[in-house]
Amino acid sequence: MNPRAVLVPLVAGSTWRRGVFLLLGGVLVLPYVLLAVTFAQLLVDPQVPRALTVGLLVIAAAIALVPVFLDGSRALEIAAVRALLAVDLPDPTPGHRPDRETRLRSALWIATHLAVGGLVMAALLSALPMAVAFIAQQFGLGDEFVGREQFGPLSGWDTGWVTATGVVLLVGLGYAVAGLGALAVSMAPVLLGPAQAERIAALEARAARLAERNRLARELHDSVGHALTVATLQAGAAREVLDHDPEFVRRALTAIEETGRAAMDDLDHVLGLLRESGGVAAAGPQRTLADLDRLVTDTRATGLRIDCRRTGDPADVPAALSREGYRIVQEGLTNAARYGRGPVTLRLDVGPDTLDLELVNVLAPGRRSSPGRGGRGLDGIRERVLLLGGRLTAGPHAGRWRMRVHLPMEGTR
Repeated sequence: MNPRAVLVPLVAGSTWRRGVFLLLGGVLVLPYVLLAVTFAQLLVDPQVPRALTVGLLVIAAAIALVPVFLDGSRALEIAAVRALLAVDLPDPTPGHRPDRETRLRSALWIATHLAVGGLVMAALLSALPMAVAFIAQQFGLGDEFVGREQFGPLSGWDTGWVTATGVVLLVGLGYAVAGLGALAVSMAPVLLGPAQAERIAALEARAARLAERNRLARELHDSVGHALTVATLQAGAAREVLDHDPEFVRRALTAIEETGRAAMDDLDHVLGLLRESGGVAAAGPQRTLADLDRLVTDTRATGLRIDCRRTGDPADVPAALSREGYRIVQEGLTNAARYGRGPVTLRLDVGPDTLDLELVNVLAPGRRSSPGRGGRGLDGIRERVLLLGGRLTAGPHAGRWRMRVHLPMEGTR
């Protein structure tokens, strides 16, 4: 056996941290010990009425048990376990009320922590000074105290045996702390870990956060991507006619300015949502299908011909569906301007229970596959349609790119 491996538990930093964790339980149990000693003295005192003492004992016991079952006590224990035992336990899920099983497991852990911590502290306060005194006698220190006493079969003057006993006490105490700390590490996930309901709540919260992040990513992609596409095409067209058509250049610069301002508003809105910590959405622009004419006009300014055909009133579309429909059309027109060539046919059909969108454009030469390949536009549209419970059909057909979206209105009002 390697002597160094035997001594590792005694000198390892993890053992010292675990010892601090156990002593923390000993510190917390002190008020309970004082309370128990006080009532023990009252119970044996004939001058104090027994009924009054028992009544006070019941009340004190009830109050003493309350912290063991509090959610805050469990959260503090989890923080201590992570910091001192290096066990990666998740924080309690905010807004989720622990079930009875979780509370009982947590109470068992806290009670065990206090009991074991109290024993370790008692051992340190008794065995540690004794062991140090035994070892010190070997160097002639404390002979007048240790030499006068009898320790079981050992006399205080048996210097060799007394010193060996002190060393055994120190080593045994170190191994006891290391073993109890290792046991705490193995039991912490069992008693403090999340229950199944808490895991499900945490997964649902994480899914909600991811869904919100994806939604904000789609908002940024669609808005800023559309603005950059329009601005790039407008700038390119203006450069071509700069010398002989100043009026077109003026219109192009105006369109770039308005599109950029709208994108800045959208960006400010999304950043406001990211900064929001109270769960209340910040006020900001929420474009809907009612703004479709402006979107089409801005896109036409890039030189892209758009034939817009509408059936029904966009005002009849629920607000949430109308916002998503606007973004779908915006991304579709962006793809058409970026990857295709005119004309673009846009159809909007507002029915009593459904919303249908269709965009058809000619693919640019050399592009006979998805205009969204390598980008995130089509993926964003697919995610929006999936979340709204609709259907998306998109793909090349006879030299054209066709995208059809069918969205139900039920459940979105």
